[in-house]
Order: sequence, then structure tokens, then C-alpha cells
Amino acid sequence: MANSNSWLKIFEDNKILEHDFSKSPFYLSANDIKKSVQNFINTAEKEVRILCKMDTRESLPDIMKQNGLILLPVKNGYYVIVKGEGYLDIPEIIGDAELYNTKLDFDLDTSKIGNSEMQHLDFAYASSLIRTFMNDPSLVLTIRGRKYTPQFSYRIGENSIETEGVQTEVDAGYEGKDKIVLIEAKNSSTKNTIIRQLYYPYRQWSEHTAKKVFLLFFEKRIDEYLIWQYEFTDKNDYNSIVLSKSKKYKII
Repeated sequence: MANSNSWLKIFEDNKILEHDFSKSPFYLSANDIKKSVQNFINTAEKEVRILCKMDTRESLPDIMKQNGLILLPVKNGYYVIVKGEGYLDIPEIIGDAELYNTKLDFDLDTSKIGNSEMQHLDFAYASSLIRTFMNDPSLVLTIRGRKYTPQFSYRIGENSIETEGVQTEVDAGYEGKDKIVLIEAKNSSTKNTIIRQLYYPYRQWSEHTAKKVFLLFFEKRIDEYLIWQYEFTDKNDYNSIVLSKSKKYKII
């Protein structure tokens, strides 16, 4: 969680609230952050990676919450602070879960060891649940792990942002005959998430392929598998994300 005391010091040192956010974002480097927090003692108060991890609305430092600001990476070691909505509410999926018969004809003993996001996602894929949800039997796993974005620009509010070489990570990416499916997976009930986790990989892979890129948000809750499908109605607009469909299953 971003440390509010550290960010208050960063804002004061860099006179960030004096900036006119209606005209442009405020650019901030990792070195600027390090300089402001160098005298803090605890790792969570001075480690740039930890300070810049703001994956939910709740993790925003107080000074950003109070002023309607969010932090976004634009290059390795560089960020922008911009006024706007940076987060996506994840709605509850109402109703009973649909019973889904696995396409496997044997038990996966190894999938029962542990309780990680990755293993639940892998089990859903092995059971052909992801293919069924996307109505595409051709999907195969082709993307996993960290990569860096190519150059692209986008809008958030009235501001235009240029970005290049930002590290992204998807929990799994699948390619079919005519589509790419990217998944962000969680292992607990999630109320909201930063749009960047979906938008940056979407823009990244849209630059690399002519196939349509689809975005899924995935959760395992006790014995249910929940899937939300999102899309951006305007490729260049960070806030144009909409929910296309959602469903929850029990795999039997």
C-alpha cells in the first residue's frame, strides 16, 4: 500500500499541487521520489516500487484521494500524476453459478495443491472453461510473464500521455485463430482494480497483432470460478472500458 506520509513529503518537495492538471500531467521520476523519502526509515516508506504500487482505490495515498489524482507509469523509472478516474469497479455476478462439466476425462491431482491465482486459472483453462466462455475451441496458451510495452499514446480526461517501455505482466494470454485473450487473475473477492492492469497489456498486444484483443478478469472464490469480459470502446481512451459480459461457474 502506498504510504501517505511519504507521498505527502513527495508532493510538498515537488510542489505538485501547484501544478495545473487541467493543462497537462505532472511528470515525476523515480529519482525525484527517492530524493524526497531518503530520510525515511522503513522500507515501505522509501522503496519506489512499493510506494508506486496503487492497484486499488484503497491503496491510493490520502493526498491523491483528496485531490482526485492517480499515478501511472510512462517509462522505466518515470511516472505521471494526472487528474482523473483510474479505477474500475468489479460488479458482483448475481445468481447461482452455472454447473460446468470439465472436458478432462481424468483428475488433476496437482491442481489441488496450494491456493494460487495461477493454479486456479490453469485448472480453468485445462478444463476448457476459458475456451467455453470465449466460445473459441482454438485458444492455446501463448503469453505469460513480464514484457515491455512498445510506444503508444492515450488520453485520460483532457490529457494526452505518451508511454514506452513500461513493464507489464498478464497472468495468462491465449491465442486463437482470430483473437487474443488476456487475463488478469485474482484469488480473492475484488471490489475494484486499476484500469492500467488491463489497458497497458491491451495496448501492448494490439500493437503486436492484427487479431482482436479480448480482456478477462478472473477470480476463484471457494468453489466458484467468476469471469468478467471487458473491452475498450475507444482504443486511445483509458476510461472507455466497459463490461461486455460476466458469468460464474462451478466445475464438476
